[in-house]
Amino acid sequence: MNFIEIQMEQWARKAHYEHYKNNVRCSYSVTVDIDISNLLNRLKEQGMKAYPVQIYMLSTVVNQFSEFRMTTNAEQHLGYWEVIDPIYTVLNPNTETFSAVWTRYNSCFNTFYRAYLQDTAKYTSGSLFPQEHVPPNAFNISSVPWLDFTAFNINVFSDGNYLLPIFTIGKYKKENDKTMMPLAIQCHHAVCDGYHVGKFVEALREMAINYNKWLL
Repeated sequence: MNFIEIQMEQWARKAHYEHYKNNVRCSYSVTVDIDISNLLNRLKEQGMKAYPVQIYMLSTVVNQFSEFRMTTNAEQHLGYWEVIDPIYTVLNPNTETFSAVWTRYNSCFNTFYRAYLQDTAKYTSGSLFPQEHVPPNAFNISSVPWLDFTAFNINVFSDGNYLLPIFTIGKYKKENDKTMMPLAIQCHHAVCDGYHVGKFVEALREMAINYNKWLL
């Protein structure tokens, strides 16, 4: 859980960070469709749940790009986590409330999948934070599988200080015999530009298409 501080005077985005952090504080969101047709077929063949697979994919790509792991430490110094873990929502159908559960990220899919099953079996109580603590190196994922959307926006009222991304997964859509997963990506402009989101989406789509490389 190492936090790596940014050396501001040597950082190429120093002026951009200061502008969008101090002058024009803003986050932005984009919604993209991810083709998961073949991936879903494989999961059905293997009897596997889709949600932990989605969480694993997002976590893997987030951990490829430092821009999606940036935040400030207790001294308000900017930096990024060496590794970041997902915290995700799980609905309790009895109470109709969700729990925010986190699972330690592991690059081995099978190890992460088993950890997800253990954590959700133990902590899906309907209380908001059922685990003893949420680690500081955690980013947020939520799922609204009852709603297919073309746009989704979350307003975080934190004086513009919340820098980590937020991901929201929507209900699948059928398009020309393909199954598309809507994904909303919310970023803070101080640390993440559209260029970085483009690289993120490209990497995520590559994972969805080439699942044979990691889904063993």
